[in-house]
Amino acid sequence: MDVKHYMAQLGAQAREAAGLLSRADTGAKNAALLAMARAIDSSREALIEANQLDLENGRNNGLDAAMLDRLELTPERIGTMVEGLKQVAGLPDPVGGITDMNFMPSGIQVGKMRVPLGVIGIIYESRPNVTAEAASLCLKSGNATILRGGSEAIHSNQAVAACIRAGLVEAGLPEAAVQVVETTDRAAVGELITMPEFVDVIVPRGGKGLIERISNDAKVTVIKHLDGICHVYIDAEADPKKALDIALNAKTHRYGTCNTMETLLVNSVVADLMLPELAKAYAEKGVELRGCERTRGVLSDAVAATEEDWSTEYLAPVLAIKVVDSIDEAITHINRYGSHHTDAIVTENYTLSRRFLTEVDSSSVMVNASTRFADGFEYGLGAEIGISTDKIHARGPVGLEGLTSQKYVVLGDGHIRQ
Repeated sequence: MDVKHYMAQLGAQAREAAGLLSRADTGAKNAALLAMARAIDSSREALIEANQLDLENGRNNGLDAAMLDRLELTPERIGTMVEGLKQVAGLPDPVGGITDMNFMPSGIQVGKMRVPLGVIGIIYESRPNVTAEAASLCLKSGNATILRGGSEAIHSNQAVAACIRAGLVEAGLPEAAVQVVETTDRAAVGELITMPEFVDVIVPRGGKGLIERISNDAKVTVIKHLDGICHVYIDAEADPKKALDIALNAKTHRYGTCNTMETLLVNSVVADLMLPELAKAYAEKGVELRGCERTRGVLSDAVAATEEDWSTEYLAPVLAIKVVDSIDEAITHINRYGSHHTDAIVTENYTLSRRFLTEVDSSSVMVNASTRFADGFEYGLGAEIGISTDKIHARGPVGLEGLTSQKYVVLGDGHIRQ
């Protein structure tokens, strides 16, 4: 295959489809999403069969446990894909919405209209459910998309892509509105990120190495996050049961996700009470603990933490623990070592919780809730295109609104400037 020619062809088709999608009404887009959901629901056996091929190849190629977990399509995850498509169909369509319309002294009216970004290229690893999530959000927001999944999920992604195409055809929308790259040649990524004539935005979803490469080499705007170094801070005034449940869930619900807690901060006032209980719960889950000197004074079995541990995204059953003396120390640590992704405080003190919300510089900040909630589906977005730790153009889980821009609209009645 001539990869350069192939990708240019996909780009040209996507650009044409984007023009058609920008004019598509909400009913047609919703009909396509619901048809996709039905196609996926009725193709469960085919999806799992294709996924098993990828899992078998992954094991043979030495993929680690975290990567295999991301790759697996369970019946529950297929159900979540179906539900996500339905939920996106039920969300308000942001395209064409006009806000902030005001009369100016000259008599004209000035406002802002939401418009699609155009063509969005999405590069992701392992998780085949991203294929459906990305397609749904791009379609509902009026964008065409080119999806390039990892080679380890090629069979799964193509099976999902078949369901997506069926939904588009049934609704009378162009098949090229969602295109899944069929080649596993890595050169396809290089072409996708350097085609500004066809692609308006790139969204990389994967490991730090992938995202750094995309950010450095792309000639197209990138919406990204590099790491998910998330924290939970257990305050001196935390409810012990809430603290235990949240800290356990934030770490052990799933290890290979960007919203999994990687560092636990515990106030010194409750360290002697909380750390033994936490250590027992983590031991039952097989989590390795790496602690500061004060942590190891309470938990003698903990491995000594190094400076590197405070800035490491493990994506594995490993947890760094640090004892701090105050919320000030906790906030300073988070803002220094964190990745501005998701951080949580457990406390019954309203004033301290407000300080934490205000002063922690992350895209999601939580009070008395697990970091695992930092997710487009859980936030009511239906799904997410990714989680952005940038401050421009979107921040946090990127849903429909994050996939649109705004343009000024002016209404007059023969007005001329004096």
